[in-house]
Amino acid sequence: MRALVTGAAGFIGSAVAAALVADGHDVVGLDAFSDAYERWRKEENLRPLRGHPGFRSIEADLVAFDLSTVVGSVDVVFHLAAQAGVRPSWGDRFARYVEENVVATHCLLDACRRARRPPRVVFASSSSVYGDPGAGPSAEDDVLRPRNPYGVTKVAGEDLFRVYAASWDVPSVLLRLFTVYGPGQRPDMATFRLVEAALGGPPFPLYGDGTQRREFTYVGDVVRAFQLAATADLGPATALNVAGGSSVPMTELIERVGIAAGAPVPVERRHAEPGDVAVTAADTRRTTSRLGWTPVVGLDDGLRAQVAWHREVRARV
Repeated sequence: MRALVTGAAGFIGSAVAAALVADGHDVVGLDAFSDAYERWRKEENLRPLRGHPGFRSIEADLVAFDLSTVVGSVDVVFHLAAQAGVRPSWGDRFARYVEENVVATHCLLDACRRARRPPRVVFASSSSVYGDPGAGPSAEDDVLRPRNPYGVTKVAGEDLFRVYAASWDVPSVLLRLFTVYGPGQRPDMATFRLVEAALGGPPFPLYGDGTQRREFTYVGDVVRAFQLAATADLGPATALNVAGGSSVPMTELIERVGIAAGAPVPVERRHAEPGDVAVTAADTRRTTSRLGWTPVVGLDDGLRAQVAWHREVRARV
């Protein structure tokens, strides 16, 4: 298989690219190396892939780059490039979210529909499209009611995939990811900050009272879902939940990170932020049925793997 991975220097993108290369596939990794966080961390993500004959890296912006030079020669596109994060999506930065999450997705899809044989695109959507789940876990047929501007851009991205599937037969799969954690995680994410706090870094900023629940999903399980979605027999623009199997409150996560790190996590309490939902929880029965996928890495094992990665990076840099 020949694949294009957008956002290949990021957290999930680099993990997907590494897994594909390890399985013998040829991968083009495209990343803009935006300033969302330090470049050296992205270079660290790509370090195991540098020099591998099955991997070619392109530093480019999806909006400005001539995607036809790549899209026409691949079988599948894993579209993970995005401006992520809920809290920064308010205010002046929203224009950047629109550019990187909506306009860039449109550019990619337009390049795909112009290809002689449009490749399948596997899109990294988000649990943020749902908003608060209400009475039960979020299912793919639920009405989408995002509670923050980031979620709005992810809904718009999904809608673009539906439009291009209906009008141009661009094949696609929309994976709605629930709070991904593990080695390589972005430094703005909660689990990263928790581990760093336990290892001697700044106290963890806890927004609200800590009762808010999140469904945490190990990055290795997410990678398997992407790989399965690349070849599964699915209808156009099929949406599937990818989630870790249990929703836990932040107070419990803080305790479990402390156990994994062997030290308590210092916490700095802050007021709740607009756009934060009370609960994320997923119904993954459709994903199991359509992909044969279930999560296999439990939260405690995943946290131990992430702590080990933090220690390894700290020792090396």
